[in-house]
Amino acid sequence: MSTGVLGSGRARVEDRTQRQDRWWLAPAVTFVLFSTFVVYSTWRAFAGEFYYSSPYLSPFYSPCLTTSCVEGSSDFGQPFGGFPLSPALLILIFPLGFRLTCYYYRKAYYRSVWLSPPACAVAEPHKGYTGERRFPLILQNMHRWFLYASVLVALVLSFDVVLAFRNADHEWGHAGLGTLIMLVNVVLIWGYTLGCHSCRHIIGGRVRSFSKHPVRYRMWGLVSKFNARHAQWAWSSLASVALTDFYVYLLATGTITDLRFF
Repeated sequence: MSTGVLGSGRARVEDRTQRQDRWWLAPAVTFVLFSTFVVYSTWRAFAGEFYYSSPYLSPFYSPCLTTSCVEGSSDFGQPFGGFPLSPALLILIFPLGFRLTCYYYRKAYYRSVWLSPPACAVAEPHKGYTGERRFPLILQNMHRWFLYASVLVALVLSFDVVLAFRNADHEWGHAGLGTLIMLVNVVLIWGYTLGCHSCRHIIGGRVRSFSKHPVRYRMWGLVSKFNARHAQWAWSSLASVALTDFYVYLLATGTITDLRFF
């Protein structure tokens, strides 16, 4: 005898949903925001120009590792000298892969892009479900490895913030609006990275007794606080990285000049 959703006693509801609220608003807004960022980041990633205005380097291009990098932007050498495309494409694959495989972002774009499902108590248009066992969704299992790479990228961006405490002639002891924007951006990126579910499991997972691991317990408690607001960190850091790049773009094109505080 069939049970559960196939049980004979279950009501047959033909409507996609009987919700009366604006359930479609959240996935629609998410879709628009995602699409805006994808269009903007794709344009900037393939542009290959206007990403450095001394001492500021766009997070889309950091670290800049090819011989096509503009003067002053390669703080870690140029090991990929023969790379024919934009130098951003060597770097963005790691933070992009980290965000695409993120547990929160999966929920967000599964609902807003794939409509699987678009909202609670709303039927999805798909007839079958295979989980994340087949290509391409099986690549979601690489999330932890993208985390490791993203930590390295976050460290490089933190180093860029230190370098931002210089003026255009690379003299130390100066700061401008770009310095503040880059500082806020890296704080948000670290908040998002440390709040990652995989990071939380790496620190506190597979521990039978926290009392025997007090240091790991304190670290686990810290990242758990970030994890509690993982969605907010995810969106704010996504917006800040685009804003930081756009500010550097405006400086590099001569559209604006940096406001120097001291």
